[in-house]
Amino acid sequence: MTYTVEFCEREYNNRLLVPDYATHFERWARLGLEFRQRHQTRPGTRLDSLYAETPNASLDYFSCGQGQAPLFVFIHGGYWRSLDKNDFSWIAAPFLDARVDVALLNYALCPHVQIDQIVQQMRQACGWLVRHADGLGFDPHRITIGGHSAGAHLAAMLSCTHWSEWDRDLPNDLVKASLLISGLYDLEPLLWAPFVNQDLRLDAGSAARLSAAYLPPLEHCRVITAVGGLESNEFKRQNQLIAKHWPQNLIADVPMPDTNHFTVVDALADPSNPLTAKALELCLSA
Repeated sequence: MTYTVEFCEREYNNRLLVPDYATHFERWARLGLEFRQRHQTRPGTRLDSLYAETPNASLDYFSCGQGQAPLFVFIHGGYWRSLDKNDFSWIAAPFLDARVDVALLNYALCPHVQIDQIVQQMRQACGWLVRHADGLGFDPHRITIGGHSAGAHLAAMLSCTHWSEWDRDLPNDLVKASLLISGLYDLEPLLWAPFVNQDLRLDAGSAARLSAAYLPPLEHCRVITAVGGLESNEFKRQNQLIAKHWPQNLIADVPMPDTNHFTVVDALADPSNPLTAKALELCLSA
């Protein structure tokens, strides 16, 4: 496909597509703060643990209170250049109630780093979690990775990581399952999106290297995808790429009608939402 700046601005600039985006950011931050205030003194909670000696390399851990629970690892979005794990603490509530531990990851943001470095940080975070599984109290053989938007891209990259080759002390099946919400899995169009690539600094080589849809996923990794029914055609195409290129891994694509790029992730606060139900099923069956 031949891309133009005008096309990519229209299809990929979600702040233009959803003019009230700032209200979503403010709500997420408020709900995240309220959740952390309620949980900060609960047994098993660990806030701002450092997983590497790199910028912004911290994570929050919330325990469900049951030893050897499965773990859900969530990676926030923000086009790799904004937002914070603290904005999404609230997604942990339904998982904790279902006896699933939750870790939320932070990472250095573009333009201070490039996406390659962020992917490396996410691998370091997962390695840190596995090595600290006994102290944290979860089952290291039952890890599900999830993410929204750029976070879904990072989760997809982790689902393609050959862990024992990256670090021989880690099991190659470290990631048992992935929840990919409104992600970007083909980064070529972003080369034509100066509104974001001025910070990402992608070129043809890095865009190809980081396009998870065209990489081989781990054979055992089960995947669930979702995209908002009100999202752009390109975000819907991005979502369809997983079904097209990872057919042996995809177990469900959850319809999310009447949601846009920002409200689609709100579903994770509602245990009765079909997306959350599928996510919990994914974690509990890991």
